[in-house]
Amino acid sequence: QVQLVESGGGLVQAGGSLRLSCAASGRTAGNYVMGWFRQAPGKERQFVATISRTGGTTYYTDSVKGRFTISRDNAKNTVYLEMNSLKPEDTAVYYCAARGNVAVGLTANEYHYWGQGTQVTVSS
Repeated sequence: QVQLVESGGGLVQAGGSLRLSCAASGRTAGNYVMGWFRQAPGKERQFVATISRTGGTTYYTDSVKGRFTISRDNAKNTVYLEMNSLKPEDTAVYYCAARGNVAVGLTANEYHYWGQGTQVTVSS
């Protein structure tokens, strides 16, 4: 089992940047595919990005391609989401998730462990 704690959220103006971190404890983070999801008020949880266990494979939802970058440092048991050129529509609670399979996952129900979330608010 792995415990996940997100940090780095906050309030930023449109066009600004934030870097989210997800610290894993318990089992080694390198054993898990990691993902970032987000949920805006009144909307379903949405896939944002995922990264394979070694970091060699990444996928992004179309709306963040070219603006967001997912990365991981297995030595630090931490996954990151670098967010640039932020837009008001990026406003949401961002969740880190872990998947105990080899293949990456693109949907929330493929992930087994979740953090508590961190709020990202982008003002126009």
